[in-house]
Amino acid sequence: MGSTKRTTIRLSDERQRLIDQAKGIVADGPDDDPPTSDVIDAALTHLIQSQKNLEDARDELDPATIQQFNTDVVALRYRTRIESRWR
Repeated sequence: MGSTKRTTIRLSDERQRLIDQAKGIVADGPDDDPPTSDVIDAALTHLIQSQKNLEDARDELDPATIQQFNTDVVALRYRTRIESRWR
């Protein structure tokens, strides 16, 4: 049986605020309180899908249109590559 890696994440006030905000997006309704692991899974999936969507769209749309969908994390620059601005 495989082992599960466990990590404790220290939550600064800002990180907790972001997680709480993301929980509201992931929740099934106003009374749902999804676990943080579900929120992290959703955020990672969204990041990967967003990058793929930008890569796929750049062959069909002009750079100015695609740049409207840039985020602080994933952005298309000069129609040549997608880069992460996160780190």
